[in-house]
Amino acid sequence: MFDTKIAVVLRNNLAGWQKLNVTAFLMTGIAGRHPEIIGEAYRDRAGNLYNPLSIQPIIVLSADEATISAVLRRALERDITSSLFIEEMFATGHDAANRAVFAEFAPEDAKVVGIALRAEKKIVDKITKGATMQHLSLDQNSL
Repeated sequence: MFDTKIAVVLRNNLAGWQKLNVTAFLMTGIAGRHPEIIGEAYRDRAGNLYNPLSIQPIIVLSADEATISAVLRRALERDITSSLFIEEMFATGHDAANRAVFAEFAPEDAKVVGIALRAEKKIVDKITKGATMQHLSLDQNSL
């Protein structure tokens, strides 16, 4: 149905709350770069209006540190603009601080905890090779 694919790859050693937080942040980058993926607003039977959502499914994958670094490298080699979240961003509290700490690193030394991209299906599959389906356990202790 879609010629493109949206994938989020998370580092496999994150806490549950971190996985959710990183996924949310990364998807805002995808939606900002590709506003055409946002559909129409939702309205329930009572007439209440809700925000529009993505018209396209999103796959969430998991990878170890080496694989997620390879995913970033492959995305850069193919000139695919991605959303990226690095470990140091957990310690900041706002966008300007995130961008400041992000600018301190290059791809080869960034501690990537999450990357999201949207491109042609075959390209996304090649870039995310080695990542596996994310299984998220949300017990009370992981939040």
